[in-house]
Amino acid sequence: MMQIESIILYSIKQLKSERTIYSVYHLLNGKKSSQTIQDAHLFSLKKFFGIYEQLSRESFDEIYQAMVEKNWLINKGDQRYSLTTSGMTLLENNPLPQYINGWNFHQITSLFWERLSLLIQVVSNLAFCESRYIPIQKNIDVHNWLKSTLKDITVPRLELGPALYSELNECFNTAKVIDPSLLVFRLTGYQQIGLTPLQVAAKVNLNIHNYQVEFTNILHYLIHKIMEEENQLKVLPYLFDELIQDDELTLSSRKTQKLLRQGHSPDIIAKLRHLKLSTIEDHLVELALNTTDFSIDTYVDRELQHEILEVSRQKASKQLKVIKEKIGAATYFQIRLVLAKHGDK
Repeated sequence: MMQIESIILYSIKQLKSERTIYSVYHLLNGKKSSQTIQDAHLFSLKKFFGIYEQLSRESFDEIYQAMVEKNWLINKGDQRYSLTTSGMTLLENNPLPQYINGWNFHQITSLFWERLSLLIQVVSNLAFCESRYIPIQKNIDVHNWLKSTLKDITVPRLELGPALYSELNECFNTAKVIDPSLLVFRLTGYQQIGLTPLQVAAKVNLNIHNYQVEFTNILHYLIHKIMEEENQLKVLPYLFDELIQDDELTLSSRKTQKLLRQGHSPDIIAKLRHLKLSTIEDHLVELALNTTDFSIDTYVDRELQHEILEVSRQKASKQLKVIKEKIGAATYFQIRLVLAKHGDK
């Protein structure tokens, strides 16, 4: 299993040497910069956004440099890389994680796991009438969620254990190419302490990075499956109470959006919010990426939009500098805005 290497190889292939190797690192970390968010859209890499927030830069360096030494990647200069023939063959023979959905799930993955693991621990101890144990999760919000949830669940207390086991079993029975034991080994229950990520990785003979990615893949599978089967399940859907966000915009972009709707120009919004104009422009790019009804016609006329997209297509490039060199009349902000709105089509 080469999950992390496959993802890095695929991301580099998608980027076509138009971004540095560290754009892949920022993607995996889920960096909330306008550049990383836009790259995720432009290069069809949204599913990997924020899937490995724990990955350190040092570890990332070790991983990709090992890939260079194995002749899977070649340095093109300026921290840009492309795949060798060996790298392409490896990517073709090592499928990407099937259920990873970073863009939609990265903000809820950790909390989903905290809730699930605590729910299982509590229900397991309830089944054996055990009240003296140390909660596996320390997050007080998760404790409060569980107290409230146990009052709301309609399944009788004594039937909770079998019901939860049955629902999880049902979810995993239809899973393909995942190994539920990678999650089960982590679970704490009655007189049983779950293993740490490092312990599980050692037990199943995976390096820690590939284990972490596969663990996220399993969690994302479960999240999707529970959402899909919500009407058939009685316990697991409670994991999502007040967890799902309605949209993908950052809080700061929402504030800018509100002022735009009140009729203020970007310059005025920058002054009102005591922010640089470039920051407000970042927000406009984010709105173009995430809001279907957001029109960019106010900032870029239709003819210039068409011209920018045509140059991007002809040059087979999404590099701002390449497009700017061909269209001097367009600002970098206008190019970013057009690519954000239409560049992934």
